[in-house]
Amino acid sequence: EADCFPNSFCVCQLMIADRACFVQHLLMKPLPALSMSLLFLVLALPVFAADRTEEVRATEVAFARAFADRDAKKFFSYLAADAQFLGHLKTMHGKQEVITSWSEFFKPAVAPFRWQPERVVINAAGGLGFSSGPVFDEAGVQIGTFTSTWTRQSDGSGKILFDGGSACPT
Repeated sequence: EADCFPNSFCVCQLMIADRACFVQHLLMKPLPALSMSLLFLVLALPVFAADRTEEVRATEVAFARAFADRDAKKFFSYLAADAQFLGHLKTMHGKQEVITSWSEFFKPAVAPFRWQPERVVINAAGGLGFSSGPVFDEAGVQIGTFTSTWTRQSDGSGKILFDGGSACPT
């Protein structure tokens, strides 16, 4: 074994390539509190990321459901104050401009289109999420793809910051 102090790690021990072997190696030795805390964080990161990813997915689904349910108040509550929506011909800057433009979509009794997230990712810090998926017309035919960027608020809720899409190639 390399030159190590008792009950501590060596650089060579930290460089073990196989994660399972590394974890087993760590658990075989008594560890100082700091090392145990670091191990916990490393092992918890995938769970944290999965939870935050599912939060973004659930928020996107709720956002789409508010649109389908024709609940404009709930739908617009998901908008960040500085939201930017990329429309077909223009970009809407700020929550009020998005509300003004998108209010037209709430006039028909049935939503003119619907969407659902297929791919959702978050950044390492968990504060930004990205969702993307198909957009369907009233008949269920895919007419495009949407992309949304979500920001996590201090209360844990998500607000949409950027939104846009593209039409399916004909």
